[in-house]
Amino acid sequence: MEQKQKTDEEKYKERMIRILSEDIEGGMTIYAGLTKIKGISWSLSNAICKMLKIDKNRKAGSLTDAEVKKISDFIKNPQIPSFIFNRRFDFETGEDKHFTGTDLELQKEFDIKRLKKIKSYKGIRHSAGLPVRGQRTKSHFRKNKAKGAGIKKKVKSV
Repeated sequence: MEQKQKTDEEKYKERMIRILSEDIEGGMTIYAGLTKIKGISWSLSNAICKMLKIDKNRKAGSLTDAEVKKISDFIKNPQIPSFIFNRRFDFETGEDKHFTGTDLELQKEFDIKRLKKIKSYKGIRHSAGLPVRGQRTKSHFRKNKAKGAGIKKKVKSV
């Protein structure tokens, strides 16, 4: 019996599951494996496991195809409280949305382009390659633009 359990665990480690075009190793727990998908935080991963009544300590390799489909459908249209969403009160529509994967990357890129286009302070900082959120810049974010500007060079004596 003990040997059979070990073979099951080894089998799960070998198996990879694919949720929303992201490969998740079979040896990981579902709770940790879902966070590998861009746009899914630990709290959202926990909410998915609770809402779908899946044990979050179960190995990802042990999921059936039906369960994987159920999880991916839930991620596409989550029925959870809005405070877990990553885009509350969308700029164009005013709805609460949750983006994952490439949709999240595209939306972030569009937001930055919009800020640059309207020439807001944040947009100007983005285009200049400087920090956007008010960090100090005297000693950080230097990027080798004027390397050693205040340092005198040593003069060789003959």
